Amino acid sequence: MIMLRYVVYRFFTMLLTLLVVSVLIFVIINLPPGDYLSNQIAELQASGQSAGVAKAEFLRAEYALDRPMWEQYLIWMGFWPGPHGFSGLLQGNYGWSFEFDRPVSDIVGDTLWLTVVVNLAAILFVYAVALPLGVLAAAKSRTWIDYTSAFVGYLGLATPNFLLALILFYYGHQYFNLPIGGLMDPSFEGQPMSWEKLKSILIHLIVPTFVIGTSGASAMMQRLRANMLDELGKPYVETAIAKGMAPSRMLTKYPLRVAFNPFVADIGNLLPSMISGSVLVSVVLGLQTIGPTLLTALKTQDQFLSAFVLMFVALLTLIGTMISDILLVMLDPRIRYEGREA
Repeated sequence: MIMLRYVVYRFFTMLLTLLVVSVLIFVIINLPPGDYLSNQIAELQASGQSAGVAKAEFLRAEYALDRPMWEQYLIWMGFWPGPHGFSGLLQGNYGWSFEFDRPVSDIVGDTLWLTVVVNLAAILFVYAVALPLGVLAAAKSRTWIDYTSAFVGYLGLATPNFLLALILFYYGHQYFNLPIGGLMDPSFEGQPMSWEKLKSILIHLIVPTFVIGTSGASAMMQRLRANMLDELGKPYVETAIAKGMAPSRMLTKYPLRVAFNPFVADIGNLLPSMISGSVLVSVVLGLQTIGPTLLTALKTQDQFLSAFVLMFVALLTLIGTMISDILLVMLDPRIRYEGREA
């Protein structure tokens, strides 16, 4: 019952935080002078194209861009009636992309799930690589295993993602016949999910997963090794060994459980940081993820498209943070729901 209360509390806290974040996103996007349509109107007026100016002015009124900023925000969120009544994010209307001349939902529809799939695969790769290597390096400290792990980790941190993407782009295709560009074979685009399509997606995920997850895995491995070494030097470890506990059981039951807490807490930051860090990789590898779309929207001041993408990333961050908080409470009995006990 207490756990359920805590989950409900975290859920409503997440919604309140998301509301505050939405205000910040909308204000920051509107900080640069002008917007897509006002810039277009200035260009058309300079060239004397009155018909184009009239159309742009119509679009400004159609999407409430001629109203005060506070009213634009409320209409965008769906809290205030606009030219078409209540029609905002809460009602499932993500707005219109002036750069692509299409609804935002049509542009991001396919890229959203592909973005989540790529970055979830990268996160699984990070934990699958960092967890065993970090523990092994700490358990075999000052041996060739430790030195080899450290070398691989520093190499992963020092190599830029886009450079690694270029290397695998060429050698992966030449020597291992790995597919490059996109996240599936073009023949499967627009087709319903099938085993062949899933197999194509998994094969195409190999290179981007490795590229995006390498630096994160290297950093996590080094931090986990340092945390484990700190825990292994504490008296309770010596007591457990003196009582005859098997080394492997001792490592997983006590030091790893304590040392792993910071990495559970990092779940909320890992997914959005990978999305933001994979923009160049997506451009290099030709991935249809949300990163290149956000880059284009920000450069052209396409406010509805960029605002929705940023809201999506913020939502992922808050969901990840909520999950990490719940897992921390379940993982570490020293953490309590309602503050420190007396």
